[in-house]
Amino acid sequence: MALAEVAESAPRSAVDAHARPSGRAGLRRWAFLGVVPFIAYITIFLLIPTGELIVNAFRDTHGHFTWSNVDQAIHGQNLAAFGFSMQVSALSAAMGGVLGFLVANAVLHDGIPRFLRPVLVSFSGVASNFAGVPLAFAYTATLGTTGLVTSLIGHVGLHVTPLFLTNLLGLSLVYLYFQFPLMILLVLPSIEGLKKEWREAAANLGASSFTFWARVGLPVLAPSLLGMMVLLFGNAFSAYATAYALGSTGLVTTTIGLLINGNLTLNPQLAYALAFGMIVIIAVTVSLYTLLQRRASRWLG
Repeated sequence: MALAEVAESAPRSAVDAHARPSGRAGLRRWAFLGVVPFIAYITIFLLIPTGELIVNAFRDTHGHFTWSNVDQAIHGQNLAAFGFSMQVSALSAAMGGVLGFLVANAVLHDGIPRFLRPVLVSFSGVASNFAGVPLAFAYTATLGTTGLVTSLIGHVGLHVTPLFLTNLLGLSLVYLYFQFPLMILLVLPSIEGLKKEWREAAANLGASSFTFWARVGLPVLAPSLLGMMVLLFGNAFSAYATAYALGSTGLVTTTIGLLINGNLTLNPQLAYALAFGMIVIIAVTVSLYTLLQRRASRWLG
C-alpha cells in the first residue's frame, strides 16, 4: 500500500512542479495592470496637456502655424521675466541649499540629542509644502510696510526701509521658507550615506573635522549637493501662487497668469509660448539633476 501511495503521489507532485512556473508566468503577464492607472494619469494630466501646450505655442488665433509667439517670448519684457525668474530661483536655491546642508549636518552630529531629528524632519515636511497665499500673508504681516517686525523697529526709534517683498532679495527670502526645509529632507540621506570608516580613518590620521569635510566629505557630496540645488532651482522657477499673492508681476509664471486671466493683457497664444519656454528650462534642469545624481551614486549607494 505504501508503494502504491508513493506511485500515485509522484505524478501529482510532478504536475504541480510544472504547473507552478506556468502560474507565475501568468501572473507576470498581468503584472503590468498595476501600473496602468499611473500611466493613464500621466497621459491624461501631463502628456496630453503638454503636447497641446507645445502645439498652441506655434499657432496664431486662427490656428495657423507661426513663429511670432515664440519670438515675442524671447524678447523685451518677456525675456526679462525669464531672467528675473532665473535670478530668484538661483539665489533662493543657493541660500536654501547651503543653509539646509548646514542644519542637516548639525542635527546628525554625535553630540546633538536624538529627538531633534524627528522634530526637524516633521517641521521640514510641513514647511516645504507651506506656500501660496498663507506664506505671502505671513511675510507681509511680518516684514511688510506695516508688518510686525517693521513696526517694532520703528517703535525702538530706528528708521529703516521695510523690505520690499517683490524684489530679488525679498522674493528669494520668501521662497527660502520652503526651499530650506526641502533641502533638509533631500540632504539628510546623503549625509548619512557617508561611511563612518572614512571619518574614523581621517581621525586616526589626525585630520580635524574641517579637514575631513574639505578633503573628503564635500568632494564626495558635491555632485549630490549640486543636484539638490538644481532641483531647488526648478522648484522655485515653477512657483506661482506665492509671488502672485505678493503682487509680483516680474516673474514668468505671474506673466503667464496675466496673459491668461487679464482683461487688458489677454493673450493666450503668448502665454503658451512662455509656458513652452518654461518646459524647455525645466527639462534642462531635470536632465542636469539626473546626470549629477548618477555621478553621486558612485560614492553614495
